Amino acid sequence: MNQIQTFLLIAGIAVSSFSASAQTQGQSAAYHQMIDGRAWKIVHKLNLPDTNAARKVSTLVARHYEDLNQIYTRRDSAKLSPALADSAVNQLHQPFLNQLSTYLNPGQVEQIKDGLTYGVLPITYAAYQDMLPQLTDPQKKQIMIWLTEAREKAMDAESSEKKHGWFKKYKGRINNYLSAAGIDMKKEGEAWQERIKARAPKT
Repeated sequence: MNQIQTFLLIAGIAVSSFSASAQTQGQSAAYHQMIDGRAWKIVHKLNLPDTNAARKVSTLVARHYEDLNQIYTRRDSAKLSPALADSAVNQLHQPFLNQLSTYLNPGQVEQIKDGLTYGVLPITYAAYQDMLPQLTDPQKKQIMIWLTEAREKAMDAESSEKKHGWFKKYKGRINNYLSAAGIDMKKEGEAWQERIKARAPKT
């Protein structure tokens, strides 16, 4: 039994199934097929030369999905308090990253994080730089710090909506920070949209 499973057991979370006992065997099989496919899609993009390592990393990612699902399922069925659920999720985070680091270098772990969060960090960071070419290096650094914090939260969120919600929260913080620095975000955003239209291929 690994560290994650031990914590889940202590917290009163069953580790043998992916959700409440009412789930049928067929639903369980479909769920596992779904998370296995989702995990492999993320890992496949790494192009790992060691296929055995790739399979192990894919298993770790799928297990992370499953461990999170166990926590959120019990919380939603009122078998686990929101506070304890949050604590359990936090306990999963670093051990999962440590396990990934057994097979991956830091850059590859970053790619897994981006895969778990739909690549929102690099897309958003690039968008800010494209919209605001006048950004200073300290401003760029702060934007990256906050987007990275958002990704750390989002990668353990329970749904696509919740994952995007974390980035939305931090983008609000970033926009307030830039506005306080004298940047008119509404004006810059409108000008950026015009530049995007101008770059579009003419039909």
